[in-house]
Amino acid sequence: MKKFLAMALATAVSLSSTYAWADRANQLSDERVRQAIAYAIDMDTIVATLFEGKAIVADSMIPNGGYKADGLERYGYDPEKARALLKDAGWDDGQVLDVVYYYGDQLTADLMVALQAYLGDVGIKMTYRKLEGDVGGQLNALPDSGSNTSAVKWDIAYGAKAALALQEYYNGYLSGKSSYTPGDADRDALIGRINGTVDVAVQKEAFKDFERYENKVLSDIPLYYQQLFIYESKRMSRNGGQYGNDQFTYDWNIVNWTAEPNDKGKKVLYTNTAPSQFFDHPWLNPGIYVFSKIGLDHLLTADGSLAPAGGQLAESYSVSDDGMSVTFDMRDGLTWHDGKPLTVADVTWSIETAKTVPGINGVFANTFDSIKDMSVDGDKLTINFSTLDPNMLLTFSQFAPLPKHLLEGLNPAEFQQHPFWQNPVGSGPFKIAEVQMNDFVRFVPFENYHGGVAKVEEIVAFPSGENDGNVIKNASAGRLDFGFTKSVADVKSLEEMEHMRVIPADIPYTRSLRINKFANISE
Repeated sequence: MKKFLAMALATAVSLSSTYAWADRANQLSDERVRQAIAYAIDMDTIVATLFEGKAIVADSMIPNGGYKADGLERYGYDPEKARALLKDAGWDDGQVLDVVYYYGDQLTADLMVALQAYLGDVGIKMTYRKLEGDVGGQLNALPDSGSNTSAVKWDIAYGAKAALALQEYYNGYLSGKSSYTPGDADRDALIGRINGTVDVAVQKEAFKDFERYENKVLSDIPLYYQQLFIYESKRMSRNGGQYGNDQFTYDWNIVNWTAEPNDKGKKVLYTNTAPSQFFDHPWLNPGIYVFSKIGLDHLLTADGSLAPAGGQLAESYSVSDDGMSVTFDMRDGLTWHDGKPLTVADVTWSIETAKTVPGINGVFANTFDSIKDMSVDGDKLTINFSTLDPNMLLTFSQFAPLPKHLLEGLNPAEFQQHPFWQNPVGSGPFKIAEVQMNDFVRFVPFENYHGGVAKVEEIVAFPSGENDGNVIKNASAGRLDFGFTKSVADVKSLEEMEHMRVIPADIPYTRSLRINKFANISE
């Protein structure tokens, strides 16, 4: 099969551009055809060759972990089975499927060539094209209410789904909310079970039942899970601290990290994701940037898989039996980095302000929109909900309260432009000691941190976004001790460095084929 794939990549097939949406009945609405497509693609070979082994072949939209169902059909490469299913379904091999994608990298282009070859081998012709312009509109246009005719002009779309809350994988399949999956009462009921509880154990079982359903109907054909790769130098130790989804916040146990002293005898660590012009506020991307991870605390903490795991600013918490209220008991003696008290008033102000700030994380927005009222009794905060939010504990493990005394009275529309974001004050284990914007930020331990004073004496962060083009340069020069990447090329180079180690982490980031299943597709 590797030889077959190599030949396909060397000679990309050119097909007619007579797209399949030219007013016809849609054979992709037959689940046998979708299953045949899944069997036709040799993802093991694709991952081993194109992705150099730096991805995981998928068998559901949800990645491996505690939410994963056992016994799912893996749809391993089986072209004979694919042909048999197509024959049973009466497949019209004269049509040409229109496959779209929106990535501009060479790896995606190579993947399209491979898919064209594998599908062609079982009798399915396809063309492929990159979407331009309003990509979201082209992917997500909804049909008229009650219509059986698709509003999007493609048969299959290759893309990614990522999630903070795993409901984000499946809520989009609810009746009337999907551009490619028609409404279905059984599917809606399964999703309702997922959304009907805040109990994580109950949620897990509901997710597993939904996975078993989707494993047969294949609303999406999952291809592979893109991993996140955590890198760190061998001069540092987490001393038992967790590894997990570093795009968000979880219990790093960073106060107990240690580092070998430098040539001046100082224990310093270097990292990236510092700002170039201003610190990004943490209410959109709660854990990508270094200040959000080490400079801010949350009511709750989470484990590496982002499951709520205990209190942080809250010493304890309790959830009502019906899941419609939660009470947080704040720790005594909390302070901001400037020495001012951190109180329940900061939390309530932050929640109310977040409701008015444009562009906050969707999971946060859903939680806050579900709040009925909040009440304060000393150090206790009780939040009552008008509608059940299954992810409210997740929200409070990721949402960082900000200091009311420094931000009160701001214009919500100008939230990110507030001078506060030039040198913000936080509540986490490290505080800002020096900012040289677009050069570096120097952090030192917060001496009054409730979890103890950090053992590392200093963290120096260099500017970058999520995709840091200087990872290899800085790591080679000993100026990068910890961080994360999704770049396969970076991972290969880091693995070759004697002083670095790379730890793969499973994250909710799935690449799939979205299959347009509406009964009719028209121009």
